[in-house]
Amino acid sequence: METKRFQRNDSGFVCRRCGAEVPPLRVSSRDHCNVCLWSIHIDVNPGDRACGCLGGLEPVTASPDPKKGYVITYRCDRCGEVRRCKAAPDDDRTLIIELTSRQFSDKRR
Repeated sequence: METKRFQRNDSGFVCRRCGAEVPPLRVSSRDHCNVCLWSIHIDVNPGDRACGCLGGLEPVTASPDPKKGYVITYRCDRCGEVRRCKAAPDDDRTLIIELTSRQFSDKRR
């Protein structure tokens, strides 16, 4: 039997990186802080909370996607895994633009 790749898990939480109180997203599963954009390496598949790593997922770049808006790329500071996640509507857009700029400046080097 195949398991679902997405499980809705929309709990609010307190960000362990910046301390912000992060509200539920209400339209999908909240998986990163809307203030600092950091996350925790806690999911194997979105919302399942099945990963034991628990490292910090650092937002390293963001890229525009015509269907999804912005997609943030994360790297785990513990195991090095790279993951991508759709930006939430209430994410700090200034930080997302900075991440997008970082991606394009890295490509020019």
